[in-house]
Amino acid sequence: MLLLAAAFIVAFVLLLYMVSPLISPKSLKLPGAHVVVTGGSSGIGKCIAIECYKQGAFITLIARDENKLLQTKKEIEKYSVNDKQVVLCISVDVSKDYEQVENVLKQAQEKLGPVDMLVNCAGTSVTGKFEDIEVNSFERLMAVNYLGSVYPSRAVIATMKERRMGRIVFVSSQAGQLGLFGYTAYSPTKFALRGLAEALQMEVKPYNVYVTVAYPPDTDTPGFAEESKTKPLETKLISETSSVCQAEQVARVIVKDAIQGNFNSSVGSDGYMLSILTSGMSPVTSITEGLQQDAFVELYGNNMRPLFDFSWISLKTILSLVLVGACITLGAYLGHK
Repeated sequence: MLLLAAAFIVAFVLLLYMVSPLISPKSLKLPGAHVVVTGGSSGIGKCIAIECYKQGAFITLIARDENKLLQTKKEIEKYSVNDKQVVLCISVDVSKDYEQVENVLKQAQEKLGPVDMLVNCAGTSVTGKFEDIEVNSFERLMAVNYLGSVYPSRAVIATMKERRMGRIVFVSSQAGQLGLFGYTAYSPTKFALRGLAEALQMEVKPYNVYVTVAYPPDTDTPGFAEESKTKPLETKLISETSSVCQAEQVARVIVKDAIQGNFNSSVGSDGYMLSILTSGMSPVTSITEGLQQDAFVELYGNNMRPLFDFSWISLKTILSLVLVGACITLGAYLGHK
């Protein structure tokens, strides 16, 4: 009976994988698309711009430092796949004046066409114990990390809805999935992006516009190096429990998830598990993603004890284990296909 039930679950999951593409978003084609990247002069933002440019996109880079922008422009242009591609640089602070942000994005669209994908990557961090952080740092981080994503998104969303196509990416952080020691100023701003993304996705999905929230782990970037100089000891010890990712790897994952229209974007097995366990009522892109979340909730809802203590295992829990295994195995297989 148990084997029959397990076989049925596996067959059902296989069927869902076949049907899922019919109801999932269609992938955005990057060749010829206009991609805007804020915070694009360094770090993850720069690597996202390079990844999109490699796939034939036209790029608008937005950041504050004009010299860094011009240097990054030259670096990106080395990866052109055709002589029509353009990299446009705009020096502006996306967190201060909405009208200014709206105007520069209008100019970018006049030159390179409507924005097909907006990647909100502008951000900064301050670490320290709550009582040691200057009050104005809380205000500054909320302005840069949150409003710096609200303003560009607000400037392009109407056109995306009119065209009934588009992608908006919010680069959050694993510190935006759970609060961490030393990040009392930083974590709330990244949590805010998730709330914005969930609400916005509900509004724009009927217009074929999809939102992605990326939760990168510690990543080897200039910002991370600067942040590490002032981290409290406790924060450093927490960070050392996981490895530091390369910005190029993180960028590839984010771009892939964004063009596919996935709501959550995580890196590595740790990131995947963290996204599943903190998914809550977040939107899902496919049936199988929803099933994976339900299965994990069922497992952890049962207060899992050691697997060798069979007295607590119910049929429902066993089927959940089978479902999780089938989903992860098939997901890994299709991901490598």
